[in-house]
Amino acid sequence: MFAPRRRQKGEVNVSKYLLIQSKSPWESGDVAHFYALARELGHAGGEVTLFLVQNGVMPARAGAKDAALDQLLDSQVRVLADDFSLRERAIGPGAMKRGIRTSSIDEIVDLLSVGAKALWH
Repeated sequence: MFAPRRRQKGEVNVSKYLLIQSKSPWESGDVAHFYALARELGHAGGEVTLFLVQNGVMPARAGAKDAALDQLLDSQVRVLADDFSLRERAIGPGAMKRGIRTSSIDEIVDLLSVGAKALWH
């Protein structure tokens, strides 16, 4: 049986958030709001990871115009792009915006296993 770890005196409890974005900003007008939520959670002190998957990887291309994602890349949010989704769309590692790291679904499972709160859009 799993027993939650108790915090020690003086230890800060940092909330972990995992936001999974599966739509491109060009197919859904509310993607920018989801990016803004990630940025706000990061500014509030949370440990935030945005995972781009499926069509959500499209604005990760170096030449893609997406001001909301570009603002997010300048914040405290860690941005990951699904390696399988990138390969399906012929986006190579050298063709991505700086600040976005290629990742696999395994890393997402790891985040969930340590209690990250997840939102999928």
